[in-house]
Amino acid sequence: MGAEPLFGAEVYRDRVRRAADLTRAADLDALVVAPGPDLRYLVGSRAETFERLTALVIPAAGDPRLVIARLEVPSLSASAVGDLDIEVADWVDGDDAHALALAGLPSQPRIAVSDSMPALHVIPLARHTGATPQLATDVLRELRMIKDAAEIDALRRAGAAIDRVHARMGDWLVPGRTEREVAADIAAAILEEGHTEAAFIIVGSGPNGADPHHEFSDRVIERSDIVVVDIGGPVEPGYNSDSTRTYCFDDPPADIADAYAALLEAQRAAVAAVRPGVTASSIDAAARDLLAERGLAEQFIHRTGHGIGLSVHEEPYIVGGNDIPLRAGMAFSVEPGVYVSGRWGARIEDIVVVTEDGCESLNNRPHELVRL
Repeated sequence: MGAEPLFGAEVYRDRVRRAADLTRAADLDALVVAPGPDLRYLVGSRAETFERLTALVIPAAGDPRLVIARLEVPSLSASAVGDLDIEVADWVDGDDAHALALAGLPSQPRIAVSDSMPALHVIPLARHTGATPQLATDVLRELRMIKDAAEIDALRRAGAAIDRVHARMGDWLVPGRTEREVAADIAAAILEEGHTEAAFIIVGSGPNGADPHHEFSDRVIERSDIVVVDIGGPVEPGYNSDSTRTYCFDDPPADIADAYAALLEAQRAAVAAVRPGVTASSIDAAARDLLAERGLAEQFIHRTGHGIGLSVHEEPYIVGGNDIPLRAGMAFSVEPGVYVSGRWGARIEDIVVVTEDGCESLNNRPHELVRL
């Protein structure tokens, strides 16, 4: 099942305890957590979701237990479950695993399920409880949003690893090559620099750079292109990098140079605005308002950032209307962009961690338009 969980049993025990506290505070009878980032966060398990139910049940009162098919029990050796006060309730084909998950709870319990739980388990649980389960997102995000020192260290290592990949971009990003060829070299480098996989690679050249979610294609990169490179992946024990830089080969036309200068100013303003107590939406506004002042409001077509950790995208989201106050330990991207349909695009992205009096940037490659 891969590497052993990085954190000690006390870390996971505290996380499960706090999850139970938050379950009580939410007036729920239990959380039912399926395999995915939430389960990995709580007990270090990398179990996968199959048609057989695996779920950690955290009751508001009483002891937690892990419901798992007997044939999957060996997978728990690569988790902290054996070191915690968690009952392993195994079952075999033909048993009612969903009833087993709810055993010991009040009749018609109020439960919340993790957002990674598939419908083939949510619906049977609903039949047993007599009500549609709630989402556990509001409970679990309170835990996962605030990173502890070990998590922040893992994110630092991920940020440094992806910076090393960007530092090598001149080896592969060359006019005459296709985006796909460049992406293949980047994928290999992501692994070489310490990631366990290349979770995503965007090489958007010329007009393809105007699509924020372009991946790569067989388009041949031209010398006059502006090229957006957005890359990332996990490092052990599963914490992700995510960083974007924009490249060119010759001096850009004046309109592109001016727009990029505005983008650079906007990204710096947003990072400078990060500190405890301000809202997520105010960070979005710091970048968005500046770009609007420069006449680029219509060219900035996505939120300013997203949280990051065991998932590439998680809470908190740095977007207008999100009035959650920032707290020390939150980690998220700051990545405004400018996209001119049919012509070019640019994005600058760093991962930052909120500190007691500001923030720490985990990416430190040059932010200017990089000429190769």
